Amino acid sequence: MTRFLAKRLAQALVVLLLVSVIVFVLLHLLPGGPARAILGVQATPQAVAHFNHQQGYDRSLPQQYLMYLGRLLTGDLGESYKLNQSVASLLAERLPRTALLAGLSLALAAVLAVPLGILQAVRRGRAADHVLTGLAFLAYATPVFFLGLVLVLVLSQQLPLLPAEAPQADTVGGILAQPAGLVLPVVTTALGIVAAFSRYLRSAILDNLAEDYVRTARAKGQSGARVLVRHVLRNALIPLVTLLGLYLPTLFSGTLVVESMFNYPGMGLLFWNAAQGSDFPVLLGVTLVVGVATVLGSLLADVAYAVLDPRIRSVP
Repeated sequence: MTRFLAKRLAQALVVLLLVSVIVFVLLHLLPGGPARAILGVQATPQAVAHFNHQQGYDRSLPQQYLMYLGRLLTGDLGESYKLNQSVASLLAERLPRTALLAGLSLALAAVLAVPLGILQAVRRGRAADHVLTGLAFLAYATPVFFLGLVLVLVLSQQLPLLPAEAPQADTVGGILAQPAGLVLPVVTTALGIVAAFSRYLRSAILDNLAEDYVRTARAKGQSGARVLVRHVLRNALIPLVTLLGLYLPTLFSGTLVVESMFNYPGMGLLFWNAAQGSDFPVLLGVTLVVGVATVLGSLLADVAYAVLDPRIRSVP
């Protein structure tokens, strides 16, 4: 297990280094270079030259990258020239709120997807399976923004049951203190995940039901429900763990749209506002954080997979 963890950790570090290289390259692909993109097209050549010298952009690319990497290791992600605040402090404020939205959405998706996936598998080919499959495909194919608009029109306008705007508190505790405002953002984010997870779980359960150990367990007199819960479901949930880790980029893209729709004060709304205001340091900082979170999610998924299935540890 130690060798497995060391190998996966080394791979994660290499990928993180590549992520930093990609973000560094994106910085230099900005129109007119970083100085012109940040200072604006009206900046004088003297101002551009001063900015380049101050930020080290007049040095060679290898030297610039080493400086950039050194700043990253100290937590320096640059400065937002629109908000006059460090990118690191902005992300530190917004990241817990986005993590709350993503965590609640994943929890709701798991609670709904597991029984739906089981029902579709045990009712394979029957009416319930066909109906749930159709609904899953519909939910998966529906754009997040359209789904959110429908929920707002129905639950906030036609039936004024829930507020159309998310809680505007500055802290996670303050947001949790207004649960009604969280319902629509969480449900909008979770529905697409439920569709994907339930279909994935259905396929995994059907694959496991065809295994020899299921026939052996039934031959020993165990009931179908006992075999399903104690054997099949446990093995079918193992691949779902990997899917959770790999779903982070998709989850962020969903929260970006959802946060913009419901004015939720998270990292997605920060990214949206930065894109509208051409605040490139914030855009690149958020991109870097999402890349790091994706790598860490994949690493945690690999570790959880190895814990649940010891056979994975011997895979080179």
